[in-house]
Amino acid sequence: MKSFALLFLVVICGMGGLGQKLKPKKRSNGEEINFRTKTKDVCTMSMSGDEEIKLRIECKSQGMSYWCEFTGKPSVCRAFRNNPKIYWNQIAAELRKLPHACESTQELKTTVCQKAPTEAVMKQIAAGMEPEDLGNQDKSVQKTSTSMRGAGKSSVKKIGKPAVLPLIKPTQRGQGSENETEAMKLAREHCWESLHGFCSYIIGIFRG
Repeated sequence: MKSFALLFLVVICGMGGLGQKLKPKKRSNGEEINFRTKTKDVCTMSMSGDEEIKLRIECKSQGMSYWCEFTGKPSVCRAFRNNPKIYWNQIAAELRKLPHACESTQELKTTVCQKAPTEAVMKQIAAGMEPEDLGNQDKSVQKTSTSMRGAGKSSVKKIGKPAVLPLIKPTQRGQGSENETEAMKLAREHCWESLHGFCSYIIGIFRG
């Protein structure tokens, strides 16, 4: 009876040890690590995925924000499986040495997984950059465009308005010429041919 109880105790202890060995390691999904680059860019790196992990880095620098994404299978590295936190801390430490977290490197390597297969290396797959106040800039552009359209309409109205030109009165010289012509015509109708010049002179005086 005693030997049976001892055997049962050994089996229970063995199963407890096996359970500890089969217990999955704590995953790193959803974790975030904050850091600053060599040029004081404020950055955040976050991880997601299981076997193939995606790493996203987002930074802010002098009114601009930029980001990049890396992917790889660090789970093939034994050191990563044993303690993912040490792996990611080494990644962050390497990024702190760079002036730009996304432009300065295409691969992220660590010393703990230096001898791991190449698929364990995190490789950059995408990157981008944009102004922080992109929404405000769009509003400013729209406002400027509206103002320019309003100014264009005002200009068209001013140009399209017809100009009123003053009437030009005939000169006194022109009037005199007309009077002389009319006087000569009347003189031809009512005076003898030899007196046309004298008659036209008299008629011109009376007609003013």
